[in-house]
Amino acid sequence: MRVKFSYLEDQFVDPKPILHEIEKLVRSADFTLGYPLREFESSFARLIGARYAVGVNSGTDALFLALKALGVGPGDEVITVSFTFVATCGAIVATGAKPVFVDIEKNDYVMSPALIEKAITPRTKALLPVHYAGHAANMPAIMAIARKHKLAVVEDSCQAITAAVDGQCTGTFGDAGGFSLHPLKNLNVWGDGGVIVTNSEALRDTLLLLRNHGLKNRDVVSVYGYNSRLDSLQACVGNVLIKDAAWITEQRIKWGNRLDAGLKDVSAHVTIPVRKPNQRYVYHLYMLMVKDRDRLLKYLIDHEIEAKVHYPIPMHLQECSRALGYKRGDLPVTEAQCDSIITLPAHQHLREEHIDYMIETIRKFYT
Repeated sequence: MRVKFSYLEDQFVDPKPILHEIEKLVRSADFTLGYPLREFESSFARLIGARYAVGVNSGTDALFLALKALGVGPGDEVITVSFTFVATCGAIVATGAKPVFVDIEKNDYVMSPALIEKAITPRTKALLPVHYAGHAANMPAIMAIARKHKLAVVEDSCQAITAAVDGQCTGTFGDAGGFSLHPLKNLNVWGDGGVIVTNSEALRDTLLLLRNHGLKNRDVVSVYGYNSRLDSLQACVGNVLIKDAAWITEQRIKWGNRLDAGLKDVSAHVTIPVRKPNQRYVYHLYMLMVKDRDRLLKYLIDHEIEAKVHYPIPMHLQECSRALGYKRGDLPVTEAQCDSIITLPAHQHLREEHIDYMIETIRKFYT
């Protein structure tokens, strides 16, 4: 039985509803900052529970522009985690600021609030927690630290659309939250795309300028900005798929819970992440820490289960971070998890037999 990691062929088996919306766009010729984008921004803000949403070119730009709008720049430091995709750190570096890494919670994949204050210096300008793989960071604790030290907060929610803490969606705790619409995200488009959410009208207005060259209107340029608009065509895709967001999330949660239950009897070999009762996990990735990871990965692939590793090398040990001065041993929890992490398919287009087949295959490997 083949268990596919990518679900895009299944998701777009019938593209007619999206093509119908694209045809309407073509006939309207409203290609840039058009009506589909305004509709999508409104729908996305409602989905997340934010006052405002600003569509941009990518999840990376969502983080970058949010940091820029909050005044982060050369000479500043931004505290984040190394257990993340490169875009988190790349957005910080693009502003001219320096990423400062703190370790993650054991068996939880997200920033440890207990380590933040030790990393704060006079140059610290912002905190950038990452809601990794659909796991929410402890935002109440992080926000308390931010308020105490008067720091801005940008949430990397690129992998956590509708993840929540105490019923509040990630991305809405801090000054701004960045989301990705990359094709393999829970809510996706047909290419790159991103969204920034905020509850601040002033910050929203700054973001609208920054994403569109700094243009106040056709003739007046208020600031030097960027070309980072979410394309109207991609907004058409988003407007169709956002209607399925609740179903997509429910299916992923269902499969995540089934995998958790089925793998408990191999807990000597498999570490299921902590599942906190006040959090909603949305399983952009279903990740485990396992013994003998590389052999298990090969075994799963040999049995047609498209497992992956996200990611084997943490950001503080990547070649691009060499100038930051980190070495192995500086972030022991992050490093241990990168050495043992594995990702199983758990998307909305799988069936029960796929989930049960993965469970049985992992059991057989260890027994």
